[in-house]
Amino acid sequence: MKHFLRVVTQFFAFLYCKCLWRGLKFVARKLTGRCELQRICYNNKHGARRTLKIESSLKYSKNELLRSALSVHPDKVEKSIDDIMGLKKINPDTNPQLGISLQASLLQVVGYRSLVGEVEKLRREPYDCENAHHETLLMQLWKELRPDTPLTGRISKQWCEIGFQGNDPKTDFRGMGLLGLHNLLYFAEHDKANALQVLHDSLQPKHSEMSPSEWEQKSLDKAIGFSFAIVGINITDLAYSLLVSGALKTHLYNVAPELPSLLHFQQTFCYLMQEFHRFWTEEDPGDIMEFNRIRSKFHRRILKQLKHPDTALCPHFSASDLHLVNL
Repeated sequence: MKHFLRVVTQFFAFLYCKCLWRGLKFVARKLTGRCELQRICYNNKHGARRTLKIESSLKYSKNELLRSALSVHPDKVEKSIDDIMGLKKINPDTNPQLGISLQASLLQVVGYRSLVGEVEKLRREPYDCENAHHETLLMQLWKELRPDTPLTGRISKQWCEIGFQGNDPKTDFRGMGLLGLHNLLYFAEHDKANALQVLHDSLQPKHSEMSPSEWEQKSLDKAIGFSFAIVGINITDLAYSLLVSGALKTHLYNVAPELPSLLHFQQTFCYLMQEFHRFWTEEDPGDIMEFNRIRSKFHRRILKQLKHPDTALCPHFSASDLHLVNL
């Protein structure tokens, strides 16, 4: 029965897309004298509301030229807009704002696609301890998070102090490759006060029966917090899944005037780290074994926020004021 209902639903969805939807578009154009792209640009403010609709319109167009506009190189966007205006018989002199609006939205779309490729490339690059650049990044991470504590050796139990699992951090980067390291280092360098606060809190016992000095004499493995670096790599995975699934389009189309960049992605990571820290504290877990449950709940919360077309991170990254706002 469920299969039958699914088939019926898909059939009516097909009829809507192929027949009714196109019929409604035809009627709307006759009544308004404007094509769908014009109506979208004139009736929606710049940002996710407009860009998501333009992206959908081009994606499901029956015209190959319109569909191909979504995959052009950023340098070819202006020419693509000229081709679209010509195809739609729109005079750019009498509709100057339309070309500007289309160009801004199309740059966001192709920029998002490019960002996915850039992030994927970093994720696929494994950490190599023989690579001097990789080692430099790792050493810089230690210096940012432990500026007053020299590292006694490349292989050292000290790495546990910033949340790695063992003596050699390279094994912890396997899942997210260099992407995890780049995100952690960006957080430590560009949002240092918050990064140090999250690190400090992650090492604290859940209850305060003992003083900080007494706690420091105990094994760090017994902290009822979380491992900072490991959680950072895990939150990198969460941010990556949001990006690849397209859920992050709402945020990026609202904060990036044109091309979304790796910088925007890393700022998103900083936001997610701070929010997860707050969320973890609010959930008040009994021990680290509850991590997966809390992470899943946090993921669902972020997805729910991103479903609103006006949702965005604070458009100007600030180390002290980073939160979701409705533009």
